[in-house]
Amino acid sequence: MTTAAAAVAAAETTVTTDDGAALAVTVLAPLGTPSGTTVVLAHGWAAARRVWGTVADRLIREGHRVVLYDQRGHGASTPGREGFTVPRLGADLGAVLEHVGAPDAIVAGHSGGGFAALSYVTSGPRELSGLLLLGTAAHDQDTPDSEVRMMGSALFTRALRRPALGRKLLGQTMGKGADRRALEVNRQMFAATAPRVRADAFRSSRGMDLREPLATVRIPAVVLAGAADRVVAPALGRAVAEALPEARFEELPDAGHMLPLETPQEVVRAIRELADRRRG
Repeated sequence: MTTAAAAVAAAETTVTTDDGAALAVTVLAPLGTPSGTTVVLAHGWAAARRVWGTVADRLIREGHRVVLYDQRGHGASTPGREGFTVPRLGADLGAVLEHVGAPDAIVAGHSGGGFAALSYVTSGPRELSGLLLLGTAAHDQDTPDSEVRMMGSALFTRALRRPALGRKLLGQTMGKGADRRALEVNRQMFAATAPRVRADAFRSSRGMDLREPLATVRIPAVVLAGAADRVVAPALGRAVAEALPEARFEELPDAGHMLPLETPQEVVRAIRELADRRRG
């Protein structure tokens, strides 16, 4: 662990980006014997650090140092001057990695957090030990105007704030057997995200196509997709794995889009696989 990493071994901290965004970061020290691995977790649109709660708890119990942060505009983070673009979010991830002194971390990105991770690794040579991509894509994320307007509407926001209705509206983000508590956590995060941020986030991936530069990224990777994902089609995750030279793809039966909430055990298993490859 570097000196910088030791300074934030277990803390609530803030990373200020070069455009003035204040990113809220949690750093969790390992429980028990340290593995020597740092895992950085990047959430998707209209979520927050808390989406990783179960995953983070299991990882620190396995000896990993875990870093969670709120994407700009989400949770306790501010938007910054440049606003929401996929390259900007990749740069945010880089700022977090630098702040915690872990350029060789394993990075796990879910959905829009996966866009950020893919942007980061395609913007220059990187030292990451591993890359876990969950319910994400490298292309074909051109959110239609009607959906962007809905994300930013006051009516949709009011509906999300009603627990039963909000869970129903977001039900398609998870598989049919999803736990009610997971549905409620998802609703709370979605409702807590500012409408403007939701709209900007869903608009940000229009025109994105990172498949060609991914061919040069030689980082061990695992790509997981829920077989019942109706937000990002599993075929798009498969395309990410096919573009990455050292990736494998796995489709999880019955799971939907919110893999950190629906299948935390599978997320941890994949990180364990990458950590073992790092040590090997």
